[in-house]
Amino acid sequence: MPDSMDTIATKELLLAHDDNDPGHGHSPAAWTAVIIMLVAFTIGTFAFWFDLPWLVWASAGLVLVGAVSGWVLAKLGYGVGGARYTPKAHE
Repeated sequence: MPDSMDTIATKELLLAHDDNDPGHGHSPAAWTAVIIMLVAFTIGTFAFWFDLPWLVWASAGLVLVGAVSGWVLAKLGYGVGGARYTPKAHE
């Protein structure tokens, strides 16, 4: 059974929030951008391996789409600190 002081300290840490902290990208905007870019890099790697230059360039374009989608979603409020984003406490 956890000590009550440990529980209180843990709750205080969870409630403490620094408004200057960027949030380390734990937001729908960041996750969407990263997943799109990871898929693009994977496709681009295989396209390079199979010598398909047009697909390498298409995947490079998809990397840009991922970056732009993250920026747009953040502007729509799905980024860290956005109006449509609710952070979840870590346990």
